[in-house]
Amino acid sequence: MNDISKEVVVKSPAAMIELAITKGADLEKLEKILELQERWESNEAKKQFNIAMSEFKANLPPVFKDKDNLQYKSKYVSESALLNTINPELSKYGLNASFAFPESQVENTLKVSCIIAHKMGHSESVTLPGPIDTSGSKNPLQQVKSTVTYLRKATFEAITGIATSEPGADDNGNTAVDTTHISISQIKTIKKLIKEREVDEPLFLTWAKVESIETIPAEKFDDAVFALKSKKKPERVPGQEG
Repeated sequence: MNDISKEVVVKSPAAMIELAITKGADLEKLEKILELQERWESNEAKKQFNIAMSEFKANLPPVFKDKDNLQYKSKYVSESALLNTINPELSKYGLNASFAFPESQVENTLKVSCIIAHKMGHSESVTLPGPIDTSGSKNPLQQVKSTVTYLRKATFEAITGIATSEPGADDNGNTAVDTTHISISQIKTIKKLIKEREVDEPLFLTWAKVESIETIPAEKFDDAVFALKSKKKPERVPGQEG
């Protein structure tokens, strides 16, 4: 075993590089040590990322739904309320959130990625696709903005583990997620969309993880509507209508 190898168990790769240079190691040996240095730094960065995310999730602040959806008579959290509440908390642990748009986009569909990066360099991401929101009387730019806003919130919640709750929800000082079921008007909306989109109801219930439409949690209503609207109507062959 040469002098450089003897130091492996007690020195970091950076120290090994310095030792190798002082002992006149050739270029090939230096390259191998540099590769080791890169792997070591990558593993350390991932460890620190996991520690930071674990500590962050152990101290999640409550995020309340601050907007009313008059069309569906439900509440939802605005993007500003979500990000302004959580981003300062992420920074306490050396974490930062950003968004990106993957190059591979399908027509009439958008993809948004939320990336959480740690100050040591390691990052992880969640990507979700969604159809262009053509509901209401939005112009093309508003349709894209609406879709992007929804997907930014959805990916952010997914990667951070955030669950929003109704204002005032409390259990001995601990914020609780609203688990009440959707309203009668919301049930009608879901059933109407299932009929319009010709969705297989049992498969939809399996996707929603509920036994019936009536037992869909109120907080999952917007996700259910979004999923149903994402389902395209089957194309009809002329002469086979009805």
